[in-house]
Amino acid sequence: MVPRPKPSLRADGITAGYGNVPVIRDVSISVGPGEVVAVIGPNGAGKSTLLKSLVGILHVSAGHVWLGTEEVTNRPPEELARRGVGYVPQVNDIFEPLTVLENLEMGGYLLSRSQVRRRVEEVGQVFPALPPMLKRRADKLSGGERKMLAIGRVLMLDPEVLILDEPTANLSPKVADALLSQHVTRLAAAGKAVLLVEQRARAALQVADWTSVLVSGVTRLEGSPGDLLKRQDFEELFLGAGPRSAAPRVEEVEENT
Repeated sequence: MVPRPKPSLRADGITAGYGNVPVIRDVSISVGPGEVVAVIGPNGAGKSTLLKSLVGILHVSAGHVWLGTEEVTNRPPEELARRGVGYVPQVNDIFEPLTVLENLEMGGYLLSRSQVRRRVEEVGQVFPALPPMLKRRADKLSGGERKMLAIGRVLMLDPEVLILDEPTANLSPKVADALLSQHVTRLAAAGKAVLLVEQRARAALQVADWTSVLVSGVTRLEGSPGDLLKRQDFEELFLGAGPRSAAPRVEEVEENT
């Protein structure tokens, strides 16, 4: 097995939720430079809750989050953004009334004017479809174009860690596959540490270097995709209940939490 890189972002034994009700319990996960780590699991497993706790949107009641060698548990999202963590939520990920260019400029709010111009050009090299649309309003974009813009806006600050929550939600299968197989893998190849929650489990396994299976708020299984797919009980563990014969296929399960 190829050794995993030194973590850029690491969570150790975190518990988090809403109010006094924990949704995830004692969850540990890490992602390093050039690595794609996928979090999969059944609907309601707490996958999005995990990401929100990592970026400071939800309070971590137990455990620790580390960015490199520095503990950043419960630091606010804006501070983590300054420290190189980019987060793309599943919804409300762009400013619809603004143009594509204005969205990108908003993403570069910490940069000087000259740096913003340079980063817009560099983001355009990552997503070549964006430059011809710079003057178009964001609410006129297709689903795939919107997601490229959402990721591009976060890339304006050139984060070391990129956290994506359901990046293929509501996209056609063809566009979703292209987003994962082309753009996500390209970002990792450029040295980004990419952590994503993905509803298309099979597609996620095809691009991931490491996978964590979350069921009912706890980690039930983790390992390389190849090792997980060899397990005869993989789908049963993925769904968290019932014999394999009674379970829908992994790729049929979607996540909304």
